[in-house]
Amino acid sequence: MSEFYLDAEQFGERDREELCRALQDLAEGDPLSAEILIVGEEEIRELNRTQRGIDKVTDVLSFPTMELTPGAPILAAEHGEELDEEDRLLLGSVVICEKRAREQAEEYGHSYRRELFYLAVHGVLHCLGYDHETEADRARMREQEETVMQKLGLARD
Repeated sequence: MSEFYLDAEQFGERDREELCRALQDLAEGDPLSAEILIVGEEEIRELNRTQRGIDKVTDVLSFPTMELTPGAPILAAEHGEELDEEDRLLLGSVVICEKRAREQAEEYGHSYRRELFYLAVHGVLHCLGYDHETEADRARMREQEETVMQKLGLARD
């Protein structure tokens, strides 16, 4: 189990701590950190355009700092060049579009808080090497998302 730290100024301290506890079973190894930013439509569209070549607004983008294999230990000895100021391995950045999160919460009939946490979890999983390119990958990632959301008390109804 890896200790998680999230640099997420837009999350309250209690929410950040809760999310970190729920994420810690996702990885084995050294302490980990990730940055979570909540931005407007124009900023996420620009990031999507410049980083992925897709000129449209999206709900969440992940920018991993390392190539990881889901389930493999994450150790500073192998990835030490990616340390934050507290000597934790920096997984990367997760950027969430606030407006899309609010729209999706309404569309899916759940709270904004649930959608925000879901998008954060989804983004962190991408930073941990999870993806949804194939059905098998999608199922494995979805299972991890649901496990974390249940720990947060935010499982689907």
